[in-house]
Amino acid sequence: MPTITPLQKNILVVSGDISGDLHASSLLRELKKADPEVQLTVIGGPRMKAYADTFLFDLASQGASGFVEPLKKMPLWMNLLKQIRQYMETQNPAAVIVVDFYGFNHQVLKMAKRRGIPCYYYVTPQVWASRQYRAKNLANLTKKMFVIYPFETDFHKKYGGNAVFLGNPLLDIMPKPQEHSLPAPEDVKYYNWKLGILPGSRHGEISRLTPVFYQTFKRVLKEFPNTQAYLFALPDAKEQDFVNLIGENPHPNFHIIKDVDYKMRSQMDFLLACSGTATLENALLGVPMVVAYKLSWATYHIAKAVIKVSYISLVNLLANKPLVKELIQQDANVDALAAETMAMFQNPDKLMAQRDELLKLRASLGKKGVAARAAKEILADIVKK
Repeated sequence: MPTITPLQKNILVVSGDISGDLHASSLLRELKKADPEVQLTVIGGPRMKAYADTFLFDLASQGASGFVEPLKKMPLWMNLLKQIRQYMETQNPAAVIVVDFYGFNHQVLKMAKRRGIPCYYYVTPQVWASRQYRAKNLANLTKKMFVIYPFETDFHKKYGGNAVFLGNPLLDIMPKPQEHSLPAPEDVKYYNWKLGILPGSRHGEISRLTPVFYQTFKRVLKEFPNTQAYLFALPDAKEQDFVNLIGENPHPNFHIIKDVDYKMRSQMDFLLACSGTATLENALLGVPMVVAYKLSWATYHIAKAVIKVSYISLVNLLANKPLVKELIQQDANVDALAAETMAMFQNPDKLMAQRDELLKLRASLGKKGVAARAAKEILADIVKK
């Protein structure tokens, strides 16, 4: 691997939410491994900060989802974009790498394009699901896109985009699935079931789903009294915030944990999961689930008008069938969630069958080393510039 010259050492990397911070940090680590002298100027989150030579702002903690919430962030974003423009004009970076977070990052790409700075999209936003016209914008603004699903290369090619699939970056951080055993049908009622709860990563998701998931657990507990529930909180989350959301002292069988290495999650028998990246993580671990999602009224009705896919979960989109149950808006209620959970507990063979299907998805998403392969391609492109 040739190194880049001193004048080409500075790369700007921008990410704007928690999952992007995670994937981008792996890419930054591999860029440093491939060329220790590369200078990384970073806008992102705490994981990215660990590899940054210059850290400009924690945008990941300010992330906003949907259609309405980003409007509230506009003043912050406009100020930050002004700083980025000044940085580009004074530092003239060798390249710009953006990670997901289209609403903000396409503005960064436009500024870089006008200044002749080559741009790379790592973890390209899912424009195939809604607002497909954005694919043409991405094609015009990027030199290369690193997509995370195999079908995305052909999709972007239709719009003139240079998209490559090197594997899904989750494979770089996910452990191998654990062996799993389940009770005989006659033993299911008093089995020590492990029910995982994943209420999302954004404030709106967490506040809407945590109370519903907790009451679902309590409903399940009436039929399966030895069930233990584990709510998986983000590393910087405050336990009291979840207690406030459930509105009572937690049941003794309810646990709030921070599982940074996925080991505890991989031990779950079943998961109540917010739609998002977590559903794909669950699939890679081989853990069956039901997927729920609740949006604000305004965001939901806008989403209905623009989303062009049949499913909300990445698992079902990749499988191209309803592999896991999806419950949206008013259907994401305690009765429906508890019914699906108890139906699974009552039929261990059904749980194992879903697990097998999920692990087939893992095999379709490539091999580890995704970030390393992307880093080498980016550095090789910069050398040729």
